[in-house]
Amino acid sequence: MEEKEEKAELDWKTKAYLAGGVIGALAGLGAAYLYIRNIEETGREPAMDTKDAMTIGVSLVSFLRQIASIQKETKKK
Repeated sequence: MEEKEEKAELDWKTKAYLAGGVIGALAGLGAAYLYIRNIEETGREPAMDTKDAMTIGVSLVSFLRQIASIQKETKKK
């Protein structure tokens, strides 16, 4: 019985890791595509200053915190 519970727990964790990895890879490819397309349309050299990098970093951390809080909000209801 305990073995089935461990297998079920491993199963949902594996699915979560796979889904997160696939979604993250697709989001990264999409972001790269949009970045490249924007550079090609404007004809400018690709450059990212510190302000842009910090803005993206803070937004990413905020997004990850929102994902992490989903489970906490579900438990409150």
